[in-house]
Amino acid sequence: MSGHDDHPDVILCAGGPMLLRGDHVIEDADGTQHRTVRPISAVCRCGKSASQPWCDGTHKLIPKQRRP
Repeated sequence: MSGHDDHPDVILCAGGPMLLRGDHVIEDADGTQHRTVRPISAVCRCGKSASQPWCDGTHKLIPKQRRP
């Protein structure tokens, strides 16, 4: 935990992105590492975002039964 005992560091949104709270480093499909810079960062889980590895809301266009 990042000091927020009442708030988890990672939240999986049903049918949507993974939210990361605080300082994290994630690795994209090409192996490039990205450090989170916002208080809460949304990471794409559907694989369709144009701004990978970040979520751009594209998951909303995918039929619900095919979302993560």
